[in-house]
Amino acid sequence: MLVKVKDFFAFLYLCKEKKILGVTQVILPVKSKFGNDGYNLAELDKEGEYVIDSYRAIDPVKILFYAPREKVYPEDEAGVKRIIAGVKDCDLRGLKLLDKALINENFVDPVYKKWRDDTIVITSDCMEIAPSCHCNLVGGKPYSEDGYDLNLSRVGDSYLVKVGSDKGERLVGEMRRYIKVESSSDEIEKLVEDNRASVLKRLEENNKDFERGTDYERMREISIEAWKEESRDCVGCGGCNNICPTCYCVILNDESKDKDFTKVRSYDSCQLTGYARVAGGANPRPKMYQRFRNRYLCKFLYMKYNFDLLGCTGCGRCIDVCPGEIEFRGVVKRIMEKEKSFQEA
Repeated sequence: MLVKVKDFFAFLYLCKEKKILGVTQVILPVKSKFGNDGYNLAELDKEGEYVIDSYRAIDPVKILFYAPREKVYPEDEAGVKRIIAGVKDCDLRGLKLLDKALINENFVDPVYKKWRDDTIVITSDCMEIAPSCHCNLVGGKPYSEDGYDLNLSRVGDSYLVKVGSDKGERLVGEMRRYIKVESSSDEIEKLVEDNRASVLKRLEENNKDFERGTDYERMREISIEAWKEESRDCVGCGGCNNICPTCYCVILNDESKDKDFTKVRSYDSCQLTGYARVAGGANPRPKMYQRFRNRYLCKFLYMKYNFDLLGCTGCGRCIDVCPGEIEFRGVVKRIMEKEKSFQEA
């Protein structure tokens, strides 16, 4: 199906104003007000310059489902039905991993699940790429093929809309009531394919200097000296963890007062000195290079073992946020090219 871009945005405003499907909040990327070229996630209003066809936002969509700081007990009873539009595939892949970690047969995070259940996710193809984008190096693409409720592909002044779930089907049903919806054509489908191939080609060109093999098992067998060298510019700030769409480690705090029992969780970082320290004071990873190495092994080995998904989605945010200017892609390439010289016990 095909809808005009201006009509689609008009429909998003209507969703919020008329509470269509119970929606009271619409969130999407808006051009940054801080003088840079990035995009911030913001609630839809009449003022913002919204951009859903470019590359991913500065912040990961994860923060809208798994907040940096959130009360987990007692749970808030009143939920917020919402739409998040302009989600990129690197963020959607992050949500797929979080779904496996936080909603499974052994454990269900009730807060995360509630946000997932109450949110309609509308993805959109990347028409531009950021310098740090590298989803192609980790098996991703600059467009979504599954896992969304709706997906948008820009074609001129219209969007080709694909439905991916029951929630998406219900939203399209409402869309037909309020805006003009046209049928697609083979010509439109071909244009979308060509646009996607063009962006993917640019992405591959952008990352040609960082191409490497995918036998990530070898990472654990590279010498400790190599990891020491790679970690020398790391200051252990934890920014890479906080901005990553798949990191989900948290610390739980008791903020009870008087007779009110309250538990609040906030992001933790495996790059911080005290992350792995236990009650007796022992710390299995006291050195920076040990924590640095652990993060890379987590992204490329441990998460793959546990969830059958790489923990890196190629969004490149860790590159952008790093005060030490550590080039994540460069570290992986250099480590992967080292000779095996170490065997973990």
